[in-house]
Amino acid sequence: MEATSGIDEPVSGELVSVAHALSLPAESYGNDPDIEMAWAMRAMQHAEVYYKLISSVDPQFLKLTKVDDQIYSEFRENFEKLRIDVLDPEELKSESAKEKWRPFCLKFDGIVEDFNYGTLLRLDCSQGYTEENTIFAPRIQFFAIEIARNREGYNKAVYISVQDKEGEKGIDIEGEEKVKKGAESGGEKEEGVNRGEKG
Repeated sequence: MEATSGIDEPVSGELVSVAHALSLPAESYGNDPDIEMAWAMRAMQHAEVYYKLISSVDPQFLKLTKVDDQIYSEFRENFEKLRIDVLDPEELKSESAKEKWRPFCLKFDGIVEDFNYGTLLRLDCSQGYTEENTIFAPRIQFFAIEIARNREGYNKAVYISVQDKEGEKGIDIEGEEKVKKGAESGGEKEEGVNRGEKG
């Protein structure tokens, strides 16, 4: 029987086998490059969706999980001085940092689905996902930092930047439409513009 994507299109056997492979426990694999690539692709898709989200909605109003309040309060209780606008990878990846992060992360085992799933995290929150600006982090670490960035207003720079660019596009489109309408009418004034202005 062939799997479908829900819109009656066949799903490739390779996709089904990758999905099955990703559902198996990590202990079943060594460092299988195909599995690593599948995880990296899934993490990149998550990153793209998240970036589109913070670009189109004011991030201060986003709710990323059902337990955002708990994640945020635990995070700021444990990492009150951590600078989150521009992250230092050492604050996340060094041995001493891992020792501090481990108990925090484990608090959310069973509370946040896939709490330790690998996710891409931006180092500088005013920038997008690029090779230079991205590190791999557990999902709960991503949630903690991004919830804090949203609530504390750091991610607003992305939202404003995208909205400003879209506003400029809107002005250009409006201007082009006015020029086009003027050309189509032979440059004549629209009916009723000066009507009733006798003087």
